[in-house]
Amino acid sequence: MTTKKCSNIIPPTIYIVKFEPSLMTKILYKFKGNYSIIMLLMLQKKAYLLLLLSFFLFQNCKEDKGLSRQLPPAIQSNNSIAYAEGFSITNYNNFKVLKINNPWPNAEKTYQYVLISKEEAAKTTFLKEEYDGIIITPIKSIVVTSTTHIPALELLNEEETLIGFPGVNYISSEKIRQRIDNQSIRELGKNEGLNTEILLELNPNVVVGFGVDGSSKSLNAINNANIPVIYNGDWVEKSPLAKAEWIKFFGALYNKEQLANSIFKDIETNYKAAKQLAKTVTKQPTVISGAMHKDVWYLPSGTSTEAQLLKDANVNYLYADTKAKGSLSLSFESVFKKAKHADLWISPSYYTSMESLKEANTHYTQFDAFKNNAIYTFANTTGNTGGVLYFEQGLARPDLVLKDLIKICHPELLLDYKPYFFKPLN
Repeated sequence: MTTKKCSNIIPPTIYIVKFEPSLMTKILYKFKGNYSIIMLLMLQKKAYLLLLLSFFLFQNCKEDKGLSRQLPPAIQSNNSIAYAEGFSITNYNNFKVLKINNPWPNAEKTYQYVLISKEEAAKTTFLKEEYDGIIITPIKSIVVTSTTHIPALELLNEEETLIGFPGVNYISSEKIRQRIDNQSIRELGKNEGLNTEILLELNPNVVVGFGVDGSSKSLNAINNANIPVIYNGDWVEKSPLAKAEWIKFFGALYNKEQLANSIFKDIETNYKAAKQLAKTVTKQPTVISGAMHKDVWYLPSGTSTEAQLLKDANVNYLYADTKAKGSLSLSFESVFKKAKHADLWISPSYYTSMESLKEANTHYTQFDAFKNNAIYTFANTTGNTGGVLYFEQGLARPDLVLKDLIKICHPELLLDYKPYFFKPLN
């Protein structure tokens, strides 16, 4: 059935203004879709614009034929996202919608961004209140706020678009370091308190933020200045491959979805092959992790990605059955009782040598792993300025992390492989 919906009758309004091209453009933009007659009148030999706005009865009485006023149906959802739960990409005819579902634990808001080309944006209108940002793609300049974002830029060959970062000394990538050295990348202070003055001066197309609760004053200020801020929640994901899959998030920003999909496919294939190889062994070495901080021993719980990697390496992680979220917080006595005879000790916090571990707590020397020099760390693999490579690349390359662990725990399986991140404690 066809019906008519009419607004209240409002008398027509006539504007007569001096005709200047720039002013005309502004007026036409302001009243786009709401005028019916435009005439140029010659009054006193001067050009004037007569703009008759037809807020009249028949202008606002439109037939409603049951047509949807919502977004058109998606022509293709990005079903290639197989592991990550924190984001999705939906394709429409001339734009994409990037949705961030879980940027930090227990996040209550879902963020939505329109990704659209410059040409399509010129002829497409969006309701601002429905989206958290309209981003013109491919982006030409970016600020990221975590070293975990760096590998995606490098893998996509987009490191030259990075123009600012908080804490540049933590970056290990050689290509990025060259850009830092020639001052193509500006220092932005600290993540929890970005230098908004410099960032606003840089005016990047987008800022990829890292937040724990969305309360960052600096990121909120940047967003209010009409620079889109997208919270990246890769660190919240529950599996190694889910975290690595966030390269597709960056692929969408650069219109390089096909390349991002191909890169992730290689990582996934390598990871699965390594996992399958580890299944061929029958002996599982026992493993302990973490170390003391003050009076508490912190180590990964069984639900962590670290525990998942150890499981896929086919080892007996002594705390694999724990269900706590986040790290476990235990006493030295309880850990010593359970893990004194563990075959291997992997990731003993930030300790880089046996001597430093001993100096921190002489009781560490009572563990079999200490006595047998069977302690391995990623803390000794750093960039030129001291940034730990594992923190930058480990999340993006879980296939390499898994191979490292297999080499440590089952050295006979990967005879010619040299660990990328992990090394024996000095």
